[in-house]
Amino acid sequence: MSVLDQLNEDLKTAMKSKDKLRLGVIRGLKSEIMNAQVKNGKEKLTDDQLNTVVLKEIKQEKESISEFQKGGRDDLVADQKSKLAVAQEYAPKQMSEDEVKKVVEDTIAQVGATSKAQFGKVMGAVMSKVKGKADGSVVNKFVKELLK
Repeated sequence: MSVLDQLNEDLKTAMKSKDKLRLGVIRGLKSEIMNAQVKNGKEKLTDDQLNTVVLKEIKQEKESISEFQKGGRDDLVADQKSKLAVAQEYAPKQMSEDEVKKVVEDTIAQVGATSKAQFGKVMGAVMSKVKGKADGSVVNKFVKELLK
């Protein structure tokens, strides 16, 4: 079942159960998917494109949480965390930190990187391997840690 099919099923369930939080998140995700379809000029997006839209929304939720925390808005932080939890249900399975570290180590060896000057080269190679499966900030952390 694709992400869009799952969203449609869960939308019906959320409407029936009057779950406003889930309903709002699902509608937001569906709206972003429709926008991506219009932008790409396609009727249907591939699974990778759908996952990209979902991950973009999750990233925005995380950024909102960070900004609200900086602003001392704990009431909004709790709300955003609830929305984030719902949105993450539709994201592709993420790699563990150990798996990401292993990919970074392998990639550093493959490209022959030895210093921080090659950071961009390593990041680009790793991100192409883990696209949609790992958070860029986690990859960034390990690349910085392993390139000294």
